[in-house]
Amino acid sequence: MKILRRLAPWILLAIALFILPAVLDDFRLNLFGRYFSLAITALAIDLIWGYTGLLSLGQGIFFALGGYAVAMNLMLNTKSEAGGNGIPKFFENYGVEQLPFFWQPFWSPAFTLIAMWVIPAIVAGLVGYLIFRNRIKGVYFSIITQAALMVFYHFFNGQQKLINGTNGLKTSTCELFGMLVGSPDMQLWLYRLTVVCLPIAFLICRYFTSGRFGDVLIAIRDDEQRLRFTGFNPVPFKTIVFLVAGALCGISGALYTVQSGIVSPQYMSISNSIEMVIWVAVGGRGTLVGPIIGATVVNYLRSLVSEALPEAWLFVQGALFIFVVVLMPDGIYGWFRNGGFRSLLAAFGIAPPARTYPQLDEEIGTLDEVS
Repeated sequence: MKILRRLAPWILLAIALFILPAVLDDFRLNLFGRYFSLAITALAIDLIWGYTGLLSLGQGIFFALGGYAVAMNLMLNTKSEAGGNGIPKFFENYGVEQLPFFWQPFWSPAFTLIAMWVIPAIVAGLVGYLIFRNRIKGVYFSIITQAALMVFYHFFNGQQKLINGTNGLKTSTCELFGMLVGSPDMQLWLYRLTVVCLPIAFLICRYFTSGRFGDVLIAIRDDEQRLRFTGFNPVPFKTIVFLVAGALCGISGALYTVQSGIVSPQYMSISNSIEMVIWVAVGGRGTLVGPIIGATVVNYLRSLVSEALPEAWLFVQGALFIFVVVLMPDGIYGWFRNGGFRSLLAAFGIAPPARTYPQLDEEIGTLDEVS
């Protein structure tokens, strides 16, 4: 059984790499590529929420920053996207004749590969440090991160002349290594890249949640005040974790952008960031495996429901979240790990019989009646 558990991740990785591309059509494979890229964001949220107790409602900021970084590079290096003055065509619609200064570094693919996770990490580190050093936590932390999300959303939404505002930056018609990003062949390579990046992100989160560092994170989640009394300063730990989560979200946003074909301020909408939290809650927070399951299952279910009944998804999503919170508080993964259907019956007050002494349940019931 232990050997099977150890081999299970590698078996699933092999299925995702070799079997799914062989049995799914281009459209479905692209969908699963997006699901796996979103699973990296779910891992990042589990790192800061499941293990550190920091419920962030602003991870869409870092997700979008990674997407914008890769989109800017693709648009600059695609000849068909260039206008008469050699800069992306959308600038001409707003009378911009010279490339803005912050676009210049994104000519370089090497700079872009670094920027798509370093920029989100820096922003997350600065925001996190300012919040944590003032000992802001709990619901106030969630409110501030959501407020920061709204600031970034409205700022990006209004920058028509600089980043095309509400229209966003389209990547499906851009070129990468001589191929259209939206072509089936390129999407297959991007899918494989995403499948490889997902276990790497998992190992990064596993590294930060194991050992003494991981113990400190759990102590912050369970009782930060007591941790301070023992001599630990939780600010550096929370800042580092928030920074790492921001970097992972940036990578996730970049991978999602090139597979969805566009990046826009909608990535920073409040509903989008709340959905990210739902993935973790449904999968099982504090497990690392659960968020991957949650992101994949919820988004696949969303695709199925949207194809059949486009207007019903919000109702299904709400019902799913309520069901999990009430009957499966540990999420899907925790539900399987803690007994499956037995734990579900226990939620309705139907206790399973004792394994070692079946008569014990009957005797307890008799004693309750007598008392």
